[in-house]
Amino acid sequence: MAPDGQQDGEHATERLHKVMARAGVASRRACEELIAAGRVTVNGSTAAVGDRAAASDRIEVDGAVVAWDPHLVHYLVNKPPGVLSAASDDRGRRCVIDLVPATERVYPVGRLDADSEGLIIVTNDGELTHRLTHPSWGVDKEYLAHVDGVPSRGALAQLRSGIELDDGMTAPATVSMPQPSMLRIAISEGRNRQVRRMCEAVGHRVLRLVRTRIGPLVDPGLGPGEHRPLSADEVRKLHRAAAPSGN
Repeated sequence: MAPDGQQDGEHATERLHKVMARAGVASRRACEELIAAGRVTVNGSTAAVGDRAAASDRIEVDGAVVAWDPHLVHYLVNKPPGVLSAASDDRGRRCVIDLVPATERVYPVGRLDADSEGLIIVTNDGELTHRLTHPSWGVDKEYLAHVDGVPSRGALAQLRSGIELDDGMTAPATVSMPQPSMLRIAISEGRNRQVRRMCEAVGHRVLRLVRTRIGPLVDPGLGPGEHRPLSADEVRKLHRAAAPSGN
């Protein structure tokens, strides 16, 4: 925790509950109550009412990082088909980074193959990226897959229980069929072209694949090629969804 009274640059401190309120956690009074309840840590130590914090400190509420660093940016992008989930391409192809403002050096979180479309996060937040892509923390992503043919009940059961692929057995998936030839699939893994390979393994080629949800994030109003910044509350929800403790 930053020493009391420092006032220069990123080391300038102010009361912790004010810092939290400014970051959009809650009102100042509610933030004080969170601190008093022992739910707030600063640099890994449980905070107390009256503590101070600086921009260089790491503040967490229930294991979720309070993202108030002004240099951190978080965008939700609706990637169109044909755009690469990459920061750059040596062949000059369009990348998802080209769809967001070039104010900070950012990168996509995870992968969404070139033929697929839908939601992807673009950020310079290394901690959040690590949490969202760590295989053991299991932040689920949901997809709508338009497939060739109509899957049988047996095929759906296989997808739900796990599919043997060339790189091993998949984890159980949440699968429904809202209409014939349309599957809604939620998985917590991030293997290359996983949903496509799972569907092909049960005899149904994917004709179109759209990612519609990342953990708690959905935005049906975000058009193809569009982006928007994530709110502070959305960033906290993502941290919480990916918290190792499950908070």
